[in-house]
Amino acid sequence: MLLWLTLALLWSPTCWAQQKYGPGGGTYFSTSRDFQNDITGIRVFIGPLGLIKSIQVRFGSSWSEKYGAPGGTPQEVILLPEEHITGIYGSYKNFLRHLVIYTDRGRLFPFGKEDGNTFIAFPDESDKVLIGVCGHYKLLGITSIGFEWGYPSFLNK
Repeated sequence: MLLWLTLALLWSPTCWAQQKYGPGGGTYFSTSRDFQNDITGIRVFIGPLGLIKSIQVRFGSSWSEKYGAPGGTPQEVILLPEEHITGIYGSYKNFLRHLVIYTDRGRLFPFGKEDGNTFIAFPDESDKVLIGVCGHYKLLGITSIGFEWGYPSFLNK
């Protein structure tokens, strides 16, 4: 029994986010870790009601699959070389509505419109950066989101 539990945990996608923001519910998602490449871009899909429907993360030069509900208008940011995401501000009601991405180069990138409960997420150590995203989604959009922080790949090599 312990063997099956161990294998199930190893094979399941995980996000060790300390906190998720939003009411949650629906289908779970988690970006896969890329131990050789840092996050180099974020693509957010905004629906006609202003809800954040889905999200994609770019590692190196490759985009992850799209996590969340179908549809929406894409908005994206490509980071500069050696630029990293170091903080995220956002808001939600029943669904995620707003994200602002902050980088270690002093740049910020807003997605959606602020509405509802607000949150701010940042790493517990100054050298850490965003390395993964997880959460839940339903038919209309993302219901909760969490962020995984870790060291940039150049510190792991």
